Parts: sequence; structure tokens; C-alpha cells
Amino acid sequence: MRTALFLLLAALLPAQAFAANNVALDNNVFVERVSIDAQGKQRIVLEEPKVVVPGDRLVFVLNYRNAGAQPADKFVITNPMPAAVRFADAGDTQPLVSVDGGKQWGLLSDLSVAMNDGSRRAAQPADVTHVRWAFQKPIPVGGTGKLMFRGVVK
Repeated sequence: MRTALFLLLAALLPAQAFAANNVALDNNVFVERVSIDAQGKQRIVLEEPKVVVPGDRLVFVLNYRNAGAQPADKFVITNPMPAAVRFADAGDTQPLVSVDGGKQWGLLSDLSVAMNDGSRRAAQPADVTHVRWAFQKPIPVGGTGKLMFRGVVK
């Protein structure tokens, strides 16, 4: 039982995001839960994912830090979507996504997926295979930041 839970959680963690320019990355995943505080108000709480079930909302947090001696120019983070998770959103950011394993990139609303009969349909969140952020400005030496995206356990 413990081994199965460990393997499930390992499958949920995104593979190491890819970055260049000596930028250190730290990936974390949390389960988003709703709790009721002492005044009876609902609060969203992020918890360690000890047990997850289909339908649970996950929050993936990518912290980055320029550990190099130069500004990190043309900085890009590419994060594969875990197979057990359907992409939901990326909060206030609008990353590029891929629906074909990283061959083509764009905004989800601009992408399409080939059907078996040769036709195409609009891409949906469930089609996302990778998420990518391409920074327009260099990250200064020692500069830090955080990116996030949400998914739902299939």
C-alpha cells in the first residue's frame, strides 16, 4: 500500500522543468482543499499531497533563482504535464502550451488537435502535454520568482 501511494505521488510530480542560464529550479506540488475557518468562512488551503483521488485539484509551483554570475537572458521553462493530471489553468500568467508532446507551441485557444478522420478540433485543457514560460526580459543575478499552474487528477 505504501509503495503504491509513493508511486502515485511520484507520477504526479512534474518531471524536472528544463531551464538554462544557471537558473536553479525547485518544483513543488500541493493539493488544493477548501476548509472552513472559525468564523465559518471558506478558505483555500494548499496541503502536501499525501492521498489524491480523481477530481482533486493540484497546484504546481515552480520557484526559480538566477544562480549564475550573469543575467539569465532568453530564459525559458518547459514543464511536461504529468500523465495522471489534466491541465486546468496557470493563474494570472498565460504560458504557451503544447498539445503534441512539445513539437508546436501556442496559446491553448490558438491550438487544434487532429482527429482520426483527418479533421481538426479546438484544443482543450485535457490535450495539454507541456506548459512553457518564455521570459521577455533577462532575470538579474540573484533574481527570483515563482510560476504556478493547476491541474486536476484524472
